[in-house]
Amino acid sequence: MVESEQRRKRKLRASSAKTLYHSAAQLFSLRSLVLCLSFFVFLLFLSSDRSLSAVSTASFRPVLSASTTLSLLSSSASHSVLDTLHRRRPLSSAPRVEGRVLFPDHVLLLVSGGVGRRGEDLECVYRALASNGSDRRAEAAMSVDVYSEHRSIVRCPLPPANFSAAGVDLRRRGGGPADGGKRARSNRTAAAVRAWDRVVYEAELDGETAVVFVKGLNLRPHRRSNPAQFSCHFGRGSRDKDETFVLTTKAVSAAQEVIRCPLPQSIRSNPIKAQGVRVTIGLPSNLHTRGRSSVHVPMPSVARIYSSNGNGEEAGRKKTMKKHELCACTMVWNQAASLREWIMYHAWLGIERWFIYDNNSDDAIKEVIEELDSQNYNVSRQSWPWIKTQEAGFSHCVLRAREECNWVGFFDVDEFFYFPFPSNPRRGLGIPGKDTLRTMVANFSSSSSIIAEIRTVCHSFGPSGLTSPPPRGVMVGYTCRLQHPERHKSIVRPDALDPTLLNEVHHFRLKEGFRYLNVPESSAVINHYKYQVWETFRTKFFRRVATYVADWQEDQNKGSKDRAPGLGTEAIEPPDWRLQFCEVWDTGLRDFVLASFAHPATSAMLPWERSSSPSR
Repeated sequence: MVESEQRRKRKLRASSAKTLYHSAAQLFSLRSLVLCLSFFVFLLFLSSDRSLSAVSTASFRPVLSASTTLSLLSSSASHSVLDTLHRRRPLSSAPRVEGRVLFPDHVLLLVSGGVGRRGEDLECVYRALASNGSDRRAEAAMSVDVYSEHRSIVRCPLPPANFSAAGVDLRRRGGGPADGGKRARSNRTAAAVRAWDRVVYEAELDGETAVVFVKGLNLRPHRRSNPAQFSCHFGRGSRDKDETFVLTTKAVSAAQEVIRCPLPQSIRSNPIKAQGVRVTIGLPSNLHTRGRSSVHVPMPSVARIYSSNGNGEEAGRKKTMKKHELCACTMVWNQAASLREWIMYHAWLGIERWFIYDNNSDDAIKEVIEELDSQNYNVSRQSWPWIKTQEAGFSHCVLRAREECNWVGFFDVDEFFYFPFPSNPRRGLGIPGKDTLRTMVANFSSSSSIIAEIRTVCHSFGPSGLTSPPPRGVMVGYTCRLQHPERHKSIVRPDALDPTLLNEVHHFRLKEGFRYLNVPESSAVINHYKYQVWETFRTKFFRRVATYVADWQEDQNKGSKDRAPGLGTEAIEPPDWRLQFCEVWDTGLRDFVLASFAHPATSAMLPWERSSSPSR
């Protein structure tokens, strides 16, 4: 009986244990289900529009990969994602084709690492359209240039017939890869080529924001646009086929080709880790619901962001460095022959720093700028391969010049300031002469001044009876002009410009509370040597740099002041060209230059004549 009682107790204990086990299993299963549901709700929340509601913080659009999922589960998710971006895209000195843009007359390659200044030994390699990639054709590269501290550009011819621009790569002449032995991974698969009419092509850090430059938005010119229809997307990707955008912020301003967005919090906290992160612009998937659609589709992009401040010591040095009072920025195409006269003369008037944006020149402009810089004219050249983007280029120049300059003048290399009469001494300008231009703008540099733009009218000069370029320069050679002024050019305070950086080439939009000043024509004018001898003028028919100005070959806006009256769409010299655009003989600047610059000891040679410019 005792044994029977013991057996009954053992069965009872076993039954209780089994019941407890099943209860625990059910509890564990329920808890697991709750945790899983919570996790997916968390992911849904992160990818929802609510995560975009705060402009000052970045949202996540999770990518279903192990590395990103683990990053999102960490206590500092945004930093983990940024760490992932940095690890996946190391900055390398070995050349790698990172982006391809198809222009009407060439293919532009953006290459990380250095490829050297000379491109004679580089070849562009194309893949056949109807093959698996084994059939290739090589053509000599057209040119090589430095684009930034981190990237170079290589211009390739358009692909031969039956070959594709997609996946075009580089190699050294004779078959070796461009990296000297390490075949770029982009060779293995054909990477995308971006069409120039729709691509994000450049980005700059500006404080806690990113300024992004875009082709193909088709926004109304010369006006602000609604930024709510745009977003910025930041992500990894070392080549065009491998891009994933995992951080998103809302745009805060939009105008023409320039979009501004706040940086994601993780990048603001540690900009060094963001070096080389790709950025693009998101557009509503339904164009008819712009500003209301919750789904934004990233545009094709070849743009990356880089910190321009360097290390902390360098950044501190720039902030404490005394700024130049007056700088100048211009965009040129094949204007090497004009630079010496333009820079030397205006340096005498007080311009201290020069930013030259080179829009695909193939003349001797590099050598001329190097020579001028070696003579302490403080000139830098920025390769700007993006065609018909003068307004965007000027916005870009503002960002570059702001740390160095109190004022920046935006005018062309055929435009020359002239002070025709002595100024009122009580205004501090004195007799026109050395540093007059710098003295004029310095009068409005105080922090209490509301003047942020100084506008000067332009007089347009004609060929003045000449049939060949004047050997002593345009100021001495061209002396007959139209009677009435045409338009104006501006000198601006970069720190007082509207955040959109909106400009019409001739002037910028200013922040609220600031205004512009029109300089009286009796005090200062700009001699614009617009209609030069036909040999020089006909080059304008190739392409114009402004975005919203029709090229000369296009049959539109024939009555516009941006065109030469009476000219058609072909570069055919009119019979009386040398006599046109001549209503008033004006020798004021010529006489001033000869009196102030001609050196008796050198047979009255002018400074820009003393050493001939390098031949093309």
